[in-house]
Amino acid sequence: MSLKDASSVDGGPAGDTAALQRLSGTLDIAIERLERARPFAKSRYQRPVLDVVGRIIAQPDGLGLVRQRAARMDAAGLFAGSDWDRPEALLPQLVGGTLVSEDPVFQALETASLARFLAVADGEARHDNLHADGARHFLTQVLALNLKDLFGVAGEAARQLGARHDLKRRVLQHIADHIGLNDVLSVLVSEIWRLLEQRSVQAGVVKDMIAQIAIALNERGTEPGSTRLGAERLVSALFGPTTASRDDPGLPVYLERLSVADETGLSHEAMGFARAMHDTGLVSDYHAAFLTWALDFDRRPLIPEALGLGSTGLDCWRHYRGLIERLVRTAVTAATPQAAYGLAMLLDRGILHHAPMVPALERQIALRLEGAARERIALGFGPAVPPETQLLAGVLQVLGQPLGVGQGANPTCQSARAIALWALNDPDYLLHLVTQVAEFDTLQMQFEGTAINSADLPVGLAGTGPIDADPVSVLLVAHLDRIYAEMGRLCAGRPGDPHTWINPQFHGWWVSRDCAVAVDVATGKLAGYDDFLRRFFATYHPAYNGGRPLGHPQPAGIAVTDAQQRFVGWHAIAILRVAEDQYGKMRIYFYNPNNDSGQDWGNGVVVSTAGHGERHGEGSLEFDAFLSRVYLFHDEPLRNRHGEDIPAEVIEAVRAQAVASWASDRVPEPADAEA
Repeated sequence: MSLKDASSVDGGPAGDTAALQRLSGTLDIAIERLERARPFAKSRYQRPVLDVVGRIIAQPDGLGLVRQRAARMDAAGLFAGSDWDRPEALLPQLVGGTLVSEDPVFQALETASLARFLAVADGEARHDNLHADGARHFLTQVLALNLKDLFGVAGEAARQLGARHDLKRRVLQHIADHIGLNDVLSVLVSEIWRLLEQRSVQAGVVKDMIAQIAIALNERGTEPGSTRLGAERLVSALFGPTTASRDDPGLPVYLERLSVADETGLSHEAMGFARAMHDTGLVSDYHAAFLTWALDFDRRPLIPEALGLGSTGLDCWRHYRGLIERLVRTAVTAATPQAAYGLAMLLDRGILHHAPMVPALERQIALRLEGAARERIALGFGPAVPPETQLLAGVLQVLGQPLGVGQGANPTCQSARAIALWALNDPDYLLHLVTQVAEFDTLQMQFEGTAINSADLPVGLAGTGPIDADPVSVLLVAHLDRIYAEMGRLCAGRPGDPHTWINPQFHGWWVSRDCAVAVDVATGKLAGYDDFLRRFFATYHPAYNGGRPLGHPQPAGIAVTDAQQRFVGWHAIAILRVAEDQYGKMRIYFYNPNNDSGQDWGNGVVVSTAGHGERHGEGSLEFDAFLSRVYLFHDEPLRNRHGEDIPAEVIEAVRAQAVASWASDRVPEPADAEA
């Protein structure tokens, strides 16, 4: 039975104890005082609330009581001034450690924050920067990263924590029960496979989840079936993808086994690694060790086999073998194994045949990080290998997996999108930017002939830059964010949306120079919306644009909505291609830099990431559904006909979807429309 359906406050009759009732009243009084406090005095009244929360969550049945008041505590300002004030920026991998913190204030804050996520996930509360799907996804990741505490037998370390570990376990169980996970492992395995299908550059969290699943399988096991098979495939991909590594013997023993293997055995090892890597997008530490061993012992023909190269990749191998061997030696290590997958995908893209790329990668191998750039990479990725190795590994991944670039928990979708599109369209330009920042800790770009230097600009939305991102993003985003903001400042006073001028200057020549916007920038109301829709059809729909395919990906803006169709915010994406799926439905395939494209935007508008012809990293929607959430796109200025032949009922159907969701309060009054 789900806890929310139980008769007591937390799923059992023990929740009705007199002690819990007294604490409940005390908490209500403390929250009321916090609500009445002026903003500058909030901090004085936060501690009493947290003290009571700490006493309540120590009770076996107190967690539901906190959940019921989570939205009210949030609105009152409980999280103001703390890292928890921005739930969209919180990292699930930090939750477990905070729940067993020695400081009861941090324990109470984390528990109250998780209660807020539960309330939003269940539709009991709303938050401006958090929607139900995002909240549920966060909680699922928290469970995945702490499976051993949910299912495993408590070890000595857990016993030493005593009551703190007991609290953590009860919080995790409450989450698992409340969001309706009858079989947490089954749901998490499905979630991991869904995420892997998108081939994110950042694989660390998924690898941590799989490690926890391995522990759960070892300690708890599962019944035979698809769940166990899917879990074991994930675990074997990381810890035993080949015959010689199946028992996870450790790298020293594995290398000894390679030294006595025959040619057939070595070939089977190489093929096993390639199969596991391309099946999941994950690279085992054993795989990295195998590639290095093959170079050290002059078994070079095993390299393309272990990378699983196709015909284009093999052609690159034959032409540029010396460069590729240097990339393997300098970038593929036990600390950076995912570089092997990036390299394989880079080669299969054939971009080494683009003349500037070979010298650009040679320059990258020789690059030495200096000053703040070096410190930033070291801070984000630790001392296991030099920052130069981390950056080169990141470069290979971004160039091999452009659509896997994500913004992390940062308000920097514009910068993440730019990095991805440069990796797709102009990879040598991206490496030029990397070199600038690495050597000089600044970035120079032009805006309509005006030079912009990031070192001369104030800190933007990204602050000093993200650390929960790939190495290329960690290096570039802070600088790109400043330049993007400066371009916006240079557009101040111009009529219309500034993206009209910013996007072509920021991204590149391949962005169409005209811009269509669905809303009036000054009022936020819909303006000329039917013409906007006709223009989009005429630009992108093959039936109305003469069958022209899209040459280069184009930046666009969408109005993101949650599963209840409520407006969440504006977001930068890129339209990649338009094509029919296997069912004959016209779909738009797009890149979303938010790390997970699969989202429910309400009223049946659910973004697909697999099963409808998507390539790795793409999201897709049927044409009309996607258009119903678009508010900005680019078009060629010389085109003067905009879909006059499109039936009125087609336009009206899309308009109705928009007005039922993000534009519900943006329809102008009749007088405004006439004006």
